[in-house]
Amino acid sequence: MKLIILDRDGVINEDSDAFIKSVEEWIPIPGSLEAMARLYKAGYTLAIATNQSGIARGYYTVATLEAMHAKLQHLLAAHGAEVAYIAYCPHLGEDHCECRKPKPGMMLSIAQHFDIDPTQTLVIGDSLRDWQAAAAVGAGYVQVRTGKGERTLADGKLPADIPVFDNLADYTDSLLGAYTA
Repeated sequence: MKLIILDRDGVINEDSDAFIKSVEEWIPIPGSLEAMARLYKAGYTLAIATNQSGIARGYYTVATLEAMHAKLQHLLAAHGAEVAYIAYCPHLGEDHCECRKPKPGMMLSIAQHFDIDPTQTLVIGDSLRDWQAAAAVGAGYVQVRTGKGERTLADGKLPADIPVFDNLADYTDSLLGAYTA
């Protein structure tokens, strides 16, 4: 199995420091859905690991989050693709849970779900905590510039050897070649 674990906000959809609080605010980054479909059609299994502390903050409900994910799945289905598993952490940092990135809980949950060694997975993210969660389980990591990506790169805390791409579509072109499926 070829498993890619994607962060959500800033990698798949537009991010906001004010949180994505509704289905209407959940807007795909141009080219991200097409990139996911290309990966899916090339034999990759797609999963998502996303911190969603807006739930604990009372900004939106689990039902709203599930509606956002239903929108994602619906839009992907139109491209002939799907996300096989979505893990999310509804907690605040001060809750000291094991699932909130940078802790590895969601990565381990996804690996367990698919019965795969997490070192055989690739994580695509836009923040230091995405890389930290990937590194904690020995997964490969790719950084994108979208979302919080530029800010993360500017702070200089990521290792210098991390591959960096403009966005998910740019990474997909690099991996699969710049053809259209």
